[in-house]
Amino acid sequence: MATYPPAFLALVEDLARLPGVGSRTAGRLAYFLLRSPSALSQGLAARLAGLHQGVRACGRCFNLAEGERCGVCSDPRRDQRTLCVVEEPKDLEAIERTGEYRGLYHVLMGVLSPLEGIGPDQLRVKELLERIRVEGADELIVAVNPDVEGEATVLYLARLLKPLGLKVTRLASGLPLGAELEFTDQLSLARALQSRREL
Repeated sequence: MATYPPAFLALVEDLARLPGVGSRTAGRLAYFLLRSPSALSQGLAARLAGLHQGVRACGRCFNLAEGERCGVCSDPRRDQRTLCVVEEPKDLEAIERTGEYRGLYHVLMGVLSPLEGIGPDQLRVKELLERIRVEGADELIVAVNPDVEGEATVLYLARLLKPLGLKVTRLASGLPLGAELEFTDQLSLARALQSRREL
């Protein structure tokens, strides 16, 4: 690509910094934008330029918001006594798509990961505790990924929250619909056995 114009190469480099986008995909995206009508690139540039001015963290739950409060926190029909704790705003969106949860959220902005230098002070744990102290809650659902970091975060939060008299639960995990037992990993199978329900 050394023969390409510097502006094109700079765009490819910038696009390749995005998660999940390698240099070949970045090159294809740059070619696509170059071949597209200029209105597409101009609109994209304007939205990117306004991203940091137009989108902020909700002052209550740390979800993405345009104003002081996100759409969930602004909705008076939500159950104010149930909090679902998630890692990132994208996890909140995944739960919202199910249409099954009507409570509020709290976004930690990550999980505990000592190897990456992420401890409780880098997460929104203090804000969670203050929120519970001020607003109160009956149940706190911890909905983080079931990996090593997620498990460490669940244990840490449970230890902090149990003394407050809160009901602390977590999402059930186990076998996905259509899974075959012989191909299921041991941890998922063990969780499925532990989370079994009476018929």
